[in-house]
Amino acid sequence: MLIRLLRTYLARYALNIAAVVGLQLVATAAMLYLPTLNADIIDDGVAKGDTGYILSTGGWMLLISAAQVICSVSAMYFGARAALGAGRDIRHDLMHRVDDFSAREVGKFGAPSLITRTTNDVQQVQLLAVMSMSILVMAPIMGIGGIIMGMRIALSISWILVVAVPVLGITMGLIISRMIPGFRAMQARIDDVNRVLREQITGIRVVRAFVRERYETQRFDVANRSLADASLRVGRMMALMFPTVMLITNLTLIAVLWFGGKQIDSGNVQIGDLTAMISYVMQIMMSVMMASFLAMMAPRAGVCADRICEVLDTETSVKPPIDPVPITGDPAIVTFDDAEFRYPGATAPVLSGIGFTTAPGTTTAIVGSTGSGKTTLINLIPRLLDVTGGALSVGGVDVRDADPDELRHHIGLVPQRAYLFSGTVADNVRQGKIDATDDEIWEALEIAQAADFVRAMPDGLDTDVSQGGTTVSGGQRQRLAIARALIRKPSIYLFDDSFSALDLATDARLRAALAPATRAAAVIVVAQRISTITGADQIVVLDRGAIAGIGTHDELLATCPTYAEIAESQLAIGQAS
Repeated sequence: MLIRLLRTYLARYALNIAAVVGLQLVATAAMLYLPTLNADIIDDGVAKGDTGYILSTGGWMLLISAAQVICSVSAMYFGARAALGAGRDIRHDLMHRVDDFSAREVGKFGAPSLITRTTNDVQQVQLLAVMSMSILVMAPIMGIGGIIMGMRIALSISWILVVAVPVLGITMGLIISRMIPGFRAMQARIDDVNRVLREQITGIRVVRAFVRERYETQRFDVANRSLADASLRVGRMMALMFPTVMLITNLTLIAVLWFGGKQIDSGNVQIGDLTAMISYVMQIMMSVMMASFLAMMAPRAGVCADRICEVLDTETSVKPPIDPVPITGDPAIVTFDDAEFRYPGATAPVLSGIGFTTAPGTTTAIVGSTGSGKTTLINLIPRLLDVTGGALSVGGVDVRDADPDELRHHIGLVPQRAYLFSGTVADNVRQGKIDATDDEIWEALEIAQAADFVRAMPDGLDTDVSQGGTTVSGGQRQRLAIARALIRKPSIYLFDDSFSALDLATDARLRAALAPATRAAAVIVVAQRISTITGADQIVVLDRGAIAGIGTHDELLATCPTYAEIAESQLAIGQAS
């Protein structure tokens, strides 16, 4: 997966990579040539007292060193541009893939894991790509070139390299193989920490209200310690790597000096050649160490690449049609025809046998006990979920055959949990219509009964709203979400229990203002209060995912025991209070 990911995204930066390869070749060649010049200065210049030779050869060494530095820096520049560009492209594609996911795929991965994969996992792959640009070309050339140059200068002691390099490579391989499971465990632990922290930040009010700070602290401590333990296991192996490399390197240098000294004493090797040999040994060991460092990063990046590709390879269950059918009929006509929805692997469907039709200018209320499938039914209309049986059409076109963007353009959804984005009040309302004017925003706020409290805010429409809308009350958040749907002026309004946080007086005023604004549209309301839907044109009663009755309030009281039971229970509660 790692090779596939890098090949796919780095191929877009072929010119940068070609520049990196060329510059690294020049820089490495210069690095390999410098010890030879140094040996010539010692043997031919210093030994013979030839100052001119020393100066001329030293000048060449300075020029070659300068060229090496320039090429190395330039290679890092082009390599960083390619690697960072690839990281940007991976995050872009991940975000677009997640945007296409239905609620089913988001639930499968979980929001904390998706965040980790888009941030930390991409960062690990990007870091490997950056290091690869500087190491992947240099390390093998430096290692192989160092061995060749060392054998050319001092063949009699080059057998030391033949022994040392494989020993170092095998040792590094054993250490790295022990690190792979640790890296996989680390990424899973990071997911856990993100999940727990996200839950605690989101639910901080609940935690404090129920005095659960100590329990939540312990829960985070468990996840945090688990991550720390996994990191320590990997860290111990990483800490073992560099001392091992230095031990083998120093033993190799001792062997070179020991046996090289004997060869100098016998006249087979010159002092300059031994000095060059030491430089080549250092270069060879450095190349092996760089390759080991890259190999150390590769397992973690490989685990991250697997997780990234898992998201990129997951197809959404809500696929856009190849040849979309335009919605030419009235979009306010929504028809459920024996519709069914079942989660993968579930023994029973969440919804089954759903059949009813809405019409322009009518209100359809959906009621039922908790878990009866009301929200799932609402989510089928904008294709946040797809029916798994039967059919659902809007304007006479099956929603699976319509272009999702065109379909959702006709829909104004107010979800069960009203969510606001960080930004201003105006920014949040304009989510429904990006080019809305201030007058249009105020009109939507007036209908949603939100204009008064927005005017009372310090900066009016320009007042900042925190992420999630935590700086406003639950009722204010719901009214702003309703205004966001109203400003679009769609053909279908979907209110998923969107009035539960409002007091009865505000609820009544809001419904009275909604009536003329939604006169030409179909309004589908999921409601908990029977008193607020008695005037609906049709009420659909759900019981365990199936329709228990359809009709007006009076008809259902006489013919539907489930509805009558809900109405009587609410009436009894109201009288008791």
